[in-house]
Amino acid sequence: MKLIPYDPSQGYLRDILQQPAALDSTRLQLEEGLALNNLPERLAAGDFRRIILTGMGSSFHGLYPLFYTLIAHGLPALMMETGELIHHAARLLNAESLVVAVSQSGRSAEIVRLLAQAALQSTPVLGVTNSPGSPLDRLSAARVLTAAGEEATVSCKTYVSSLMALNWLADVLTGSHLENARRVSRKTAPVVQDYLNAWQSHTTALEKNLAGIEHVFLVGRGSSLAACGTGGLITKESAHVHAEGMSSAALRHGPLEMLGPTSFVMVFAGAALTRSLNAGLYEELRGMGIPAGWVDMAPEAGPFALPSADESLRPILEILPVEMMTLALARLRGRTAGIFETGSKVTVVE
Repeated sequence: MKLIPYDPSQGYLRDILQQPAALDSTRLQLEEGLALNNLPERLAAGDFRRIILTGMGSSFHGLYPLFYTLIAHGLPALMMETGELIHHAARLLNAESLVVAVSQSGRSAEIVRLLAQAALQSTPVLGVTNSPGSPLDRLSAARVLTAAGEEATVSCKTYVSSLMALNWLADVLTGSHLENARRVSRKTAPVVQDYLNAWQSHTTALEKNLAGIEHVFLVGRGSSLAACGTGGLITKESAHVHAEGMSSAALRHGPLEMLGPTSFVMVFAGAALTRSLNAGLYEELRGMGIPAGWVDMAPEAGPFALPSADESLRPILEILPVEMMTLALARLRGRTAGIFETGSKVTVVE
């Protein structure tokens, strides 16, 4: 089969390459200030019994770094998909809950229903969205806006921009000084650009590694679950290849049994706390002859080697090898990555 050429002007690839600009635009937006009303002060005063983090798809998965940061600071946080929250856990929506809702469009079906239910129960919603004027922007008690620009199909630049915004929000909600978030965010776009400068060599290398692959597993722990979950989602969406994101521990509880030469496992090194466990799994997979990739900050070149950067940037950087993989997998199947055939950018039906 003759491989179709990559087209940097095509929607999904264009959006991937525009991620540094989207991050810089979002940084400037954040530096103008966060419209959080008095919610951080009320949280510090103990007005809320719980913080509910919610979203759908990549917006949900991107909440993992914030979730673990809040937990590390002793704050009562929980994560739940909006589709489950509004139906099977609606009793949590009351005046004692602070809801942090993330939606790139700000108008997906579940978010619209959540806003209506929250209003009836006097539940304050802190909305994070890329769409000014959307229901999530207009109807939230407080809001954080990203500035990623329009996105063609698969979430990429809106995803990394929301991760940056949530990093700022984490500092505010935990009472940390925002100067660190400002310092780190100024370095984000250049580091992402460093990696993307080699996108063509990355995809070429991955085409060789992924030939014949039919199943992809993305595994990690802690904040790396953001890249695992989002990675599984966007691989299915963009390349139409079966992919699953899960914890490294979960891979051992069943999926390990189905791995073989047509499977590829992307293992995220992650934070120091559980790095050795992830490394042990990676070495075990290699010993079994299972194709695998180790994603970590490293000085050498290659699609799985992330640029060295502040540890808080790891969740943003970890999605970049996944994006390169989706491009390569689609091309190996004679497809242009990121073209929707049955789905749509915004889900308007529950």
